[in-house]
Amino acid sequence: MKKIIATSKAPSAIGPYSQATVYNEIVYCSGQISLNPETMEIVGNTAAEQAKVVMDNLEAVLLEAGSGFPKVLKCTIFLANMGDFASVNEVYGACFKNEPPARETVAVKTLPKEVLVEISCIAHL
Repeated sequence: MKKIIATSKAPSAIGPYSQATVYNEIVYCSGQISLNPETMEIVGNTAAEQAKVVMDNLEAVLLEAGSGFPKVLKCTIFLANMGDFASVNEVYGACFKNEPPARETVAVKTLPKEVLVEISCIAHL
C-alpha cells in the first residue's frame, strides 16, 4: 500500500505532488528546493547556500518517513548551472560521508522559482 508523507518541517508542495511516498519499504522523495518551510520564501543567493537548505528540507522529509541520509539509495541533483557543481557537491558530500548513494547530476535550463539547485532521492526504511 502506498503511504503519503507530509511534514511541516519541509516546504509544502507547490504543485500536485506529495513531499514523498512510501511503497514496499522504499521512500520516494520529490525534489526539494531552497524554500523556507515556514515562509515558503527562497533562502540563499548562491548554489551552495541553497543546497544547504535543500539538504535540510530533504532530511526533514526522510525523517518524517522513518528514514534518513544513511538509508538513501540514490539522489538526483538538478543544477541551473553546471559551474556550481563543485560548491553543491561540497554541501551534498557533507551529508553522505560514508557509503554515499548512487547519483546523477544534470544541468537544466531552469528550475521552479528560478532556484539554482533541486535534489530528489530514493531511500529505504
